[in-house]
Amino acid sequence: MKLDPNALALSAGITAFVLWLACSFFVFLVPVPMMNMTGSMMHADMGHMSWQLNASGFFVGLILWTALSALTGWLVATFYNRFAK
Repeated sequence: MKLDPNALALSAGITAFVLWLACSFFVFLVPVPMMNMTGSMMHADMGHMSWQLNASGFFVGLILWTALSALTGWLVATFYNRFAK
């Protein structure tokens, strides 16, 4: 079985895009619980920190996470196809 690198790249990029939108929405809506959840996921006490959510950070993060996820998906499919022979 071969994986289509472009399809996996597109799927990963779209998934990252949607997750970034959802995460940013919840950070905006309920910042303290989101900070607590982030701290729990990182095994860290982040109670003394705060979010810095502004428009430029939102869009830069959206673009970077989408692009890097798409690149990762493309690389995974490419390497899989090469090594799964």
